[in-house]
Amino acid sequence: MINNKFSKILFPITIAIAILAGLFIHKFFFSTTQVVHKPTDNITKIDQLLRKVAIDYVDPMDYDSIQELAIPDIIQNLDPHSSYIPARLKKEVDAPLQGAFDGIGIQFNMRNDTVMVIQPIAGGPSEKVGIMAGDRIVKVNDTLIAGVKMSTRKVMKRLKGKRGTKVTVSVRRPGADELIDFEIVRDKIPIYSVDVSYMIDDETGYIKVNKFSRNTYSEFMQAANKLKAKKMKNLVVDLRANGGGVMESAVRMADEFLQPGKMIVYTQGNNRPKQEYRSSRQAFLANIRVAVLVDEWSASASEIFAGALQDNDKGIIVGRRSFGKALVQEPFYFDDGSELRITVARYYTPTGRSIQKPYENGDEETYREDITRRYLNGEFSQVDSTQFADSLRYETPKGKIVYGGGGIMPDVFVPVDTTAGSDFLYAVRRKGLMYSFAYDYTDKNRTELNVFDQHEKLYQHLQNKNILNRFVAFAKKKGVTPKGDDLAVSGEVIRVQVAGLIIRNILSDDGFYPVIHQIDNTLSRAVEELENKK
Repeated sequence: MINNKFSKILFPITIAIAILAGLFIHKFFFSTTQVVHKPTDNITKIDQLLRKVAIDYVDPMDYDSIQELAIPDIIQNLDPHSSYIPARLKKEVDAPLQGAFDGIGIQFNMRNDTVMVIQPIAGGPSEKVGIMAGDRIVKVNDTLIAGVKMSTRKVMKRLKGKRGTKVTVSVRRPGADELIDFEIVRDKIPIYSVDVSYMIDDETGYIKVNKFSRNTYSEFMQAANKLKAKKMKNLVVDLRANGGGVMESAVRMADEFLQPGKMIVYTQGNNRPKQEYRSSRQAFLANIRVAVLVDEWSASASEIFAGALQDNDKGIIVGRRSFGKALVQEPFYFDDGSELRITVARYYTPTGRSIQKPYENGDEETYREDITRRYLNGEFSQVDSTQFADSLRYETPKGKIVYGGGGIMPDVFVPVDTTAGSDFLYAVRRKGLMYSFAYDYTDKNRTELNVFDQHEKLYQHLQNKNILNRFVAFAKKKGVTPKGDDLAVSGEVIRVQVAGLIIRNILSDDGFYPVIHQIDNTLSRAVEELENKK
């Protein structure tokens, strides 16, 4: 009786358990709800896509090649300065920042589809074997490179090579009937970031820095020591067209002008804590009056240097508003030798301003056109054309007003000089005729010109040869003839530029810059301001 009652109770319980079990099994094993499969083993959606294309696409596709196509597309949707460098271009891209590359050591230019040696680099492997300015390289390792429309990059690829390797070049030398063969052992060739340093007058020195590489600080200090030994009291640091480079070099340069403990720059990013860079006890140039020249192509590390001095009320900034790059890139290296340079932080000048100009991720074209817009807006000719929002206003310790949000605005504005412009000047510049004439004239008169070792005497020699008239005759043969008052307006500028280019072919930049500075209004204004600061 009891067993019968227990059976009646147990049966419905068993049925209920079965039903619940069935619901459980149905829910978790037979549900029609969509299941999202998460990637396993860190296989991302992008990786799945690339593998799918490589395996199943209708035509053969190489996995590595697809990656090389995909990565730049991803990067271009970030800020304008993040970049991807394929392994095959890594050495070429790194060379300017490292300050050296392996090669034969010549400065050359392509003239009439031929490699013309401008100058062998002093102490380099080409100079050691006897390569001379004016030589034409016709063959490299028995391969003809002259008259075959070979690109400059391909020529450089044949001349460059691993240090210690040999290359044979065959050159045609003016006055020689046959080709001359030279076996050159490639070596480490320095890339200098200081173009020239010299004394403009008894008190004022000048140093031109074209980039910030790992060697820039040491080069700069060598130049500064040389000028200080000549009783320099004022210094012009020319950073025009300097696109930047290694931040550390700019920080160390600024350090030499500031008293200990001063802020030089600081960086900060979403995943990067604030990092400050302050001046040490160096201050080698703290007692030197300094002017820094900048223009619309001065960027990045150039702006760090200029901003550090401006915000610390040290010296004066002269020229036009700088480019406006305040983003810090950090390298990430892939196993195949390629590199990703991704923006990880922004840098800020000592007053706390970011001078990064506005941008939208993925819109690089608009970003690059900013310089053109500045020109069209009249910024290159009128200081009042540059407007800053009050929200971007900052104040230096001595009360000077500075602005963030778009480059370093100079303390002294110098417009682009258009007073010497003429149709003739613009035409010969467009066609590169001044360079062509300078090469041809140097080539035909090299023996006569090589006698001079001082730019002043060589410059006077060229004026005695009526170099302007010779150039005008050359230009006429090329289809460009001056009209009206073209020469009255532009003659002096053309004469100095042509003479300077010829002198550069003989005495390199040490002779070129002192000559061309005769018509440099921005430099003249900087020297004038330094004199007024006494």
